[in-house]
Amino acid sequence: MEFDSNWQERYKDMVSTPKKAVRHIRSGQRIFIGTGCGEPTELVNAMTERAGELADVEIVQLFTKGEAMYAQKKFADSFMVNSFFIGQNVRGMIQEGLGSYTPILLSNIPHLFNSGRLPLDVALIQVTPPDKNGKVNLGISVDIVKSATENASLIIAQVNPQMPWTQGDSCIDIFDIDILVPSDTPLIEKEDEPLNEISRTIGRNVASLIPDGATIQFGMGRMPGFGRIPQAAIEFLKEKKDLGIHSEIITDSIIGLIESGAVTGARKSFDRGRIVVSFCMGTRKLYDYVDNNPLFCFRPTEYVNDSIVISQQTKMMAINMGMEIDLTGQISTDSIDGKFHSGIGGIVDFNRGAARAKDGRTIVVIPSTNIEESKSRIVTQLSPGSGVTITRGTVHFVVTEYGIAYLYGKSIQERVMALISIAHPKFREQLCKEAVEAHYIRPDMAEVGDKFILPSDESMKSTLLLDDGSQINFRSVRPTDEPSMRDLVYDLSRETIYYRFMSQQSKFSHQQIQNFVYIDHRKDVAIVGTVPEAYGEDIICVGRYYLDERTNRAEVAFVIRDEWQNRRIGSHVFKLLADIARRNGITGFTAEVLRDNQRMRTIFNHSEFKVTHRIEEGVYSFVIDF
Repeated sequence: MEFDSNWQERYKDMVSTPKKAVRHIRSGQRIFIGTGCGEPTELVNAMTERAGELADVEIVQLFTKGEAMYAQKKFADSFMVNSFFIGQNVRGMIQEGLGSYTPILLSNIPHLFNSGRLPLDVALIQVTPPDKNGKVNLGISVDIVKSATENASLIIAQVNPQMPWTQGDSCIDIFDIDILVPSDTPLIEKEDEPLNEISRTIGRNVASLIPDGATIQFGMGRMPGFGRIPQAAIEFLKEKKDLGIHSEIITDSIIGLIESGAVTGARKSFDRGRIVVSFCMGTRKLYDYVDNNPLFCFRPTEYVNDSIVISQQTKMMAINMGMEIDLTGQISTDSIDGKFHSGIGGIVDFNRGAARAKDGRTIVVIPSTNIEESKSRIVTQLSPGSGVTITRGTVHFVVTEYGIAYLYGKSIQERVMALISIAHPKFREQLCKEAVEAHYIRPDMAEVGDKFILPSDESMKSTLLLDDGSQINFRSVRPTDEPSMRDLVYDLSRETIYYRFMSQQSKFSHQQIQNFVYIDHRKDVAIVGTVPEAYGEDIICVGRYYLDERTNRAEVAFVIRDEWQNRRIGSHVFKLLADIARRNGITGFTAEVLRDNQRMRTIFNHSEFKVTHRIEEGVYSFVIDF
């Protein structure tokens, strides 16, 4: 972009110094400060130096990344912070009651300004120098800054040649500004925080939910010790194809994803081929990357966060962070232990939009515990004082380092079991007891609390590609499989039931179904084979062994849905169970097989192991030595 090199002379009547410019600020006024790393630090510092001359000045901001010297106790009579999202630099003052937090959807903030419900007296912003057409650019922070600029009575702009010129809807006319303050200073830089292994595991789990051709939002949430967890998925998306981005924020990590070739935007429903964003925070590397780059389209919050706009993107994936979730699915995003910590941000906007989008998904990420592992973030009831941001009626996917829970349309009992299954293992038994006490689940479930101590799923995972291209995914059974397990057993033919259970039973008790999914993982193993469906997955087979600790042998059995039989699935299940058993030091298997069950006998007899058997009253007793 070619700037007007003579702009200071051309607009000399508007040019001022920082100290002179902020003299226009008066006591009792409401002052808006530009967002994030786009904060006009020279103007903010000059305003703070006038603290002794000012009283009752309200500072309105989304959040800023400067030092926020105005947010100190000694300036409490001069400045009062009113933040839409609580950043680290103002959190202490707000939590002590010396500042204020306005909970509001990010998409609704411009309406506060436009309607006059929150009139702005002064806006302190940062822009590029003007081009030859008299246009300046808001650069890395368009978000709510555009609306604030359109509505404030007095606009003071820090004009910085180090601000990138971003494409999209980020320009304003220089004559819409009242005072221009030249300042050639480095922008605030924020490096991406290192992600710990828990955050990376959550990111890997999230990536498994993202299909090729998806359009993704990465939320702005951050948790102490864990970093920006919604961004953690980026590392694991680089093998995807034709991803699009429609997100209020991007950071440096987006560069690697773009350069991997995964991001093309080719399948976006609109804004095709462009990354739509409202602000960015990062290092100079990112600022140079977005500078006049036609790949990026910076738009105001009222567009980027409009749930109707979001809903029109096919395969819209919204990834946001929760601070705490109760067992019924209520999620708090702005509070920790009942104290205001961050804000609502864009989570509700994107949750609504992605939920309505064709093939869209809403994903909330949350570590299972605090960083010290002393407190579960999956709780029976939210901490007193914690607000509900996502209601139990609108939550979809919840992801921790222990797995993925899909809650939408699930009963309270189903979602309780799903959430306990992805809680930290040391809290699962207690959560189960509390859920019984709260009458969320049946009283007899108290007896299975210790069976929520699940093994590492990684050791159980496997895939099988069939001749017709179908892929079967194998994993450990979970308590949340109870409804699918019920569907499986009632879908089996009478012959298959007879072969597996050696009886002609036509009904299964609730206790029997429970016994299929609640197992003692310390000595028994159960795996399921699943195929993906629009609503999640279907179980098409189950394999299990039961250890006899006296002999160190395990009884093995498995069943396959009728329409999937004779397709090599049984042999794969048997091999997988045998591999797991050998890793666990088990000597071998035993099995009881009806004489007419030729398929099962063939699997055992054609295995790589030493197999002996005897027949008595039409039943083969197999002994399989590893």
